[in-house]
Amino acid sequence: MSLSTARLNAIRAVAEGGSYAAAARRLGVTQPNISSQVRALEAEFGVRLFLRTSGQLHPTALCLKLCDLGERAAEAQDEAERLLRSRSSLREGRIAIGLGNAMPGMAVIAAFHRAFPGVTLDVETGSHQKIARAVLTHECDIGVLPDVSADPRFRREHLASSEVIAIAPADHPLAQASEVTAADLSRVPLIFRASGSSTQRTVERMFARANLTPQPFLTLDARDGLYEAVVNGLGVGFMWRASTGRTDGVARLPIVEMRGLATHETVFSLKETQTPIVEAFYGVATSFEAATPIR
Repeated sequence: MSLSTARLNAIRAVAEGGSYAAAARRLGVTQPNISSQVRALEAEFGVRLFLRTSGQLHPTALCLKLCDLGERAAEAQDEAERLLRSRSSLREGRIAIGLGNAMPGMAVIAAFHRAFPGVTLDVETGSHQKIARAVLTHECDIGVLPDVSADPRFRREHLASSEVIAIAPADHPLAQASEVTAADLSRVPLIFRASGSSTQRTVERMFARANLTPQPFLTLDARDGLYEAVVNGLGVGFMWRASTGRTDGVARLPIVEMRGLATHETVFSLKETQTPIVEAFYGVATSFEAATPIR
């Protein structure tokens, strides 16, 4: 027999009520249930928890110490429950969101914050691989990524369609083109993202379909670093069309081979992650897409 929370509650109820019957009424169980728990505990540990005087059960000094510990344990449990409830409260809760691209995810986060200003936002950015892993390991409650796999563990809601485009320095020979081909791109210095990037996977598939294997002039982990490298004239890079609100210093070039290959920015979470805050985020994302489609 272990000294469980239920047994501590039984001892406290007897001490407060002065009888097994009063304790049973207090806890909504039978009198034999209470008396058997107390007596079995006394027998197992060889102690006396109550003394009977004038028909009343009076707690021993040892029993009073146990009751004090039980009360503190109950208070700690109540505090833990309050903490858990506040974590998911739309008035004072918290949500961790993982973004692969700044946009459209950041716009959705801004809309969510306007709707629920009391919720604390923890935003993590990174590669497709990093954010998907963060959702799988519960480091992020929810993620926003393009090209999210149909993993049965995920709940997915499409947010907006997007496609990969090329970005070139404003003074680059390709900058004035209305669109470019994979062959055009293979003949100029290219800047690639690291292999964990959904952008890079899409670019590699595009070149493979065109039977081309260009080698990058430069490979960068960070999206912002790639953008700055292009702005500074180091080469031509690639990005999702809606991945940033920046327009400075680059020409955005549709790629012929990407026609009809648009994918979706997707809000996703583990199916088991069902809290009021997560549901509210899905609601904002859905209404945001309906009201403000991203092109």
